[in-house]
This record gives sequence, structure tokens and C-alpha cells, in this order.
Amino acid sequence: MAVSNVKKVKSSEIELKDRLVGIQRVTKVTKGGRAFTFSAIVVVGDEKGVVGHGLGKAKEVTDAVSKGVDDAKKNLVKVPIYKGTVPHEQYGKFGGALVYLKPAAPGTGVIAGGAMRAVLESVGITDVLAKSKGSSNPHNVVKATIDALTKMRDAITVAQHRGIKLEKVFNG
Repeated sequence: MAVSNVKKVKSSEIELKDRLVGIQRVTKVTKGGRAFTFSAIVVVGDEKGVVGHGLGKAKEVTDAVSKGVDDAKKNLVKVPIYKGTVPHEQYGKFGGALVYLKPAAPGTGVIAGGAMRAVLESVGITDVLAKSKGSSNPHNVVKATIDALTKMRDAITVAQHRGIKLEKVFNG
């Protein structure tokens, strides 16, 4: 039984910070020469458990980034955070990108690279061990990281789904 624990969030209710993951210059060759445009992948989050990603395309870098931020605000999700880290180990997959998140002790920091780091810092995680396997394409790594985070369940959610008391989740 697959239980969806993805909670959509309205962007108007929270203060969001945006992080630019990557900018690509795209060239279209026409008979009149080369036409350059830019695509920007952006991650937004409130650093308290809410995160979203977006893609913006425009002829100017600043326009592409602002379009990416607007797109990211449209698909925000709420993620459980437990004492500054993730509640449990989790794999996430999107396309050829496979990511692995593992809880870490306080003071460890965010041990993750590039696109994963931007997502994990935006969501407000301060201590985590992360590994990216497979494709390093930033678009797919961001989506795989968000996939792993949305699969996370805290102890309260697990207790509710099983219909048992919170203490019994830990005691078995």
C-alpha cells in the first residue's frame, strides 16, 4: 500500500530563499546566425522543511533566474526534518540520477555535492551524509533529491498510518 505523504505548500504564506543550481547557455543555429538563450535551474526553500525546484528559460540570465524562481514557487513540498537531519536513510531516483541520504550526528554538516547541497540547505537540513550515484545531470539530481526527501516519514506519520501509539513505533 503506497501512502503519499507529499504536502503541497502555498508560497504566499512563507519567506523563501532562492539558490541558483546551474545556468546553461543554449545555442540555436538559424540561417541568420546563432541565437543564444539561457536556462537556469533554481531551488527555493524556507530552511524550515519546505523546498521546491524550477526551471526558467530566457534570453537574459537575470530573466531566466527570475522565471526559475517563479516556477519553483509553484511546486513546493513539505519535508520532515528531525533534529537538523533526515529521519531515516532513503534512496531517491529520477531519470539516470540515484541519490542516497543518510542521517548524521549533530556537527557533521551537509556532506553532499553541487545540486544536492543546494536542495538540502534550502530545506533546512544542517547534518546529513549524501551520495549521488549515476547521472550527475543537475536537473535530475535535484529531482532525485526532492524525490528522496518526499519519501521521508517522521515517527508521528508512521504511527498514524499504522494506527498505533508513538511509543510502539520505537519499541516494536
